[in-house]
Amino acid sequence: MSVMVARKKVVRKWEKLPGRNTFCCDGRIMMARQKGIFYLTLFLILGTCALFFAFECRYLAVQLSPAIPVFAAVLFLFAMATLLRTSFSDPGVIPRALPDEAAFIEMEIEATNGTVPQGQRPPPRIKNFQINNQIVKLKYCYTCKIFRPPRASHCSICDNCVERFDHHCPWVGNCVGKRNYRYFYLFILSLSLLTIYIFTFNIVYVALKSLKIGFLNTLKETPGTYPSMSLTVLTVLEVLICFFTLWSVVGLTGFHTFLVALNQTTNEDIKGSWTGKNRVQNPYSHGNIVKNCCEVLCGPLPPSVLDRRGILQQEESTAQEGSCLRGPGTQEPPAMQGLGQAQEGGMKKQDGSIPPPSAVPAPSVSDAEMPEEKQRTPGELPVPSPDAGRAEH
Repeated sequence: MSVMVARKKVVRKWEKLPGRNTFCCDGRIMMARQKGIFYLTLFLILGTCALFFAFECRYLAVQLSPAIPVFAAVLFLFAMATLLRTSFSDPGVIPRALPDEAAFIEMEIEATNGTVPQGQRPPPRIKNFQINNQIVKLKYCYTCKIFRPPRASHCSICDNCVERFDHHCPWVGNCVGKRNYRYFYLFILSLSLLTIYIFTFNIVYVALKSLKIGFLNTLKETPGTYPSMSLTVLTVLEVLICFFTLWSVVGLTGFHTFLVALNQTTNEDIKGSWTGKNRVQNPYSHGNIVKNCCEVLCGPLPPSVLDRRGILQQEESTAQEGSCLRGPGTQEPPAMQGLGQAQEGGMKKQDGSIPPPSAVPAPSVSDAEMPEEKQRTPGELPVPSPDAGRAEH
């Protein structure tokens, strides 16, 4: 006989989350699926810093100060920490509406807008929300089936609505939103300082070498470990990487510093939300640069609302073979085995023979309590009554 047994399988919520994201380490790491440029970012930072620490730093530490490699290491570690924190965190993804919630929202919209005649375009799904005496429009997301909160937007690459959406950055392999914007800003700021630092001391290294052995000899010099590789090639490679990085990263840092000072996002700046024809004032700005910077960079960090590592239990039915009746080869329960062994041991003599029925002692139960017909267990001998022996005599 087959018995269906329900066994619970533990499933994490991140395995069922919609959107185009990649999860690692059991949902602890969340990134976009397009991560190729992120790996290029890691390669450029690690490669440039490795060359700087391997060649120039040792010479500069001896000739100038041992604090040069120490400060470079601090900038490098800080930049890497903020990069990984930006890339591996939830940027502020808003969960999609459940089917019941989506149906309720649709009913509200139909009740508000009324029946639209066929062939006519339905009115836009917008709700008005007041912030600091300013009317802000909340737009409806047809993918997530929700009215997006203020400053939220739907990322077409990750296919998620992100709270306080700034932009999708392929260089960090993730969206930049409310929960990781400060780490993104600290990353580009520290990377700018690190780039300027390495670029400056590469030029100082070449200048010090040229003063001692001449500029042409410096160009021909090769490191002792790699005699086939010119040291100038490595230095020029670092200088070129730093030079082109300066134009992009330092410029990007300046642009985001301007946005932080105004408490504005890249998405709002591109759309001209607060600088367009309407000349609507930014309701999120405090009118003070210090207050805006403190809110964006030092304000409380909201927790993730995804609950990526929450548990969803799903039941799986598995068939198991079992029998309701014991067959000939089935062992008896331990209690029955013990009872049978005790009875057989009491009925056997020392020589191993079984005594006659008359020699078997009667149980210590009175005749009044003994039922007329007692159901015996299998293999148990019948117990004669004392009256039966007297009748024979």
